[in-house]
Amino acid sequence: MNILPIIADSTGELESIFRDFHAHPEIGFQEQRTSRIVAELLARYGVDELHSGLAETGVVALIRGRGQGNRRVGLRADMDALPIVENSGLDHRSQNVGVMHACGHDGHTTMLLGAAKHLAATRDFDGTAALIFQPAEEGLGGARRMIADGLFERFPCDEIYGMHNYPTGRPGTVGICKGPALAGAAFFDIHIQGLGSHAAMPHEGRDALMVATTLANQLNTILSRNIDPLETCVLSVTQIHAGNAYNVVPEKAHLAGTIRYFKEDIYAIAAARMRDICAGFAQAHEVQVELDLRNVFDVLVNDADLSEAYMEAAADIVGKGNTSTANSPETGSEDFADMLKVVPGAYCDLGHSGTVPLHNPRFVLGEEILPIGASIMARIVERRLPL
Repeated sequence: MNILPIIADSTGELESIFRDFHAHPEIGFQEQRTSRIVAELLARYGVDELHSGLAETGVVALIRGRGQGNRRVGLRADMDALPIVENSGLDHRSQNVGVMHACGHDGHTTMLLGAAKHLAATRDFDGTAALIFQPAEEGLGGARRMIADGLFERFPCDEIYGMHNYPTGRPGTVGICKGPALAGAAFFDIHIQGLGSHAAMPHEGRDALMVATTLANQLNTILSRNIDPLETCVLSVTQIHAGNAYNVVPEKAHLAGTIRYFKEDIYAIAAARMRDICAGFAQAHEVQVELDLRNVFDVLVNDADLSEAYMEAAADIVGKGNTSTANSPETGSEDFADMLKVVPGAYCDLGHSGTVPLHNPRFVLGEEILPIGASIMARIVERRLPL
């Protein structure tokens, strides 16, 4: 392992920063404390420009290299946590009840800060590094908000890189999938308005709960009967809410869930069938069915050449035998995809010693990857902006 010297010397500092972030998680667009600490540390490290307030809590810092080049490489980390009650048993577990860094964004933020410290101290590159600390990745559209707030107009980048921890139990392994790597995603809410009645006389009402449960089953047939079995698409109903009494047929019900896809035409088929099925159920059961279907993540597409360049930078740190450009696509989603639609770049996975899945209340990020990830992010800047 070839950790960059300044980052290696800062390992204890990075662990302290990480544990503090982990103990004080914040939901998307509420990362006020995290954003403030990020800005304070960047100022201490001596970045050339520091900008706060993009998408409410986002932070962008610029570090200029010793060369006079005009090219700019972006590095991005997400900062938000999840509405999960932590059950990790860590001494530095969440102090904010019902909120947890169960996806490791506290680690991502820490790693980018480590890269910032190295880059600001050495400046062994020709051009500018743009460090982007993004809020609200977890389905709230933080990347889109930063872009809408003029992220790339104010801080144009020639290419951009992101990274996600991966609890593989194999620390220091780095992988990437060229091309479409992570699925696009839509969220949906379906509101059913029926007619309530006494549970002993259901014929006098229009049972919204019965419609909801039947509709949930019917939606699952979209994949089996409308989508080519050789294509990848996931449709999951994840919520049903209805009723609050034993003896009342509920007049309202609510369904919610998600669609994941890799091709826009496949998503279009699923969306059209959802609308048709909802309309058909409304007519068949004499109820109102309102569908709210919205795209929240685009398909994440890694540039093939920049994926190779990213793994070459990673190999400088972890060794070529611990890198791979042959990762398979995954049906998870990531809003870094929105940035990659504007600027070419790549997004990789970094394995660590944890084995509990992401988004689990017992998730623990292996701290050994903090200096590894920081070194890889710093190294890609140095490689892509050589003196």
